[in-house]
Amino acid sequence: MEPFTPGELAVMQILWEHGELKPAEVQQRYPEPIKNPALRSYLTILVEKGHVTRRKVGKAYFYKAKTKQTAAFKKSLKSIIQGYCDGSVRSLMLNLIRTEKLSEDDLLELKRLADEATQQGEN
Repeated sequence: MEPFTPGELAVMQILWEHGELKPAEVQQRYPEPIKNPALRSYLTILVEKGHVTRRKVGKAYFYKAKTKQTAAFKKSLKSIIQGYCDGSVRSLMLNLIRTEKLSEDDLLELKRLADEATQQGEN
């Protein structure tokens, strides 16, 4: 799966959130003003890449996300881990903890998850 461009990702996020839509409906929800030809270009590319399906009802086309959000997220995350962290999930996690402003609650939740994973590994 090729990574999404920022414009393609914006379209995908709209389709993931709202389901099947006409181009005009996508355009209304797009996070910034976008001209119709640019939006239709994104939709065409996403259909060609296999991420979006298109069906015709009368004269109107409806677009729907085919690629699941979780699958796209996992693929993007794997790419980040490979490209920026030498394939190390540990490196990713440590960098996130060091660079992001995590609350005490966030850190406690991470510790709880780590403890839970450790206990499952012992069973």
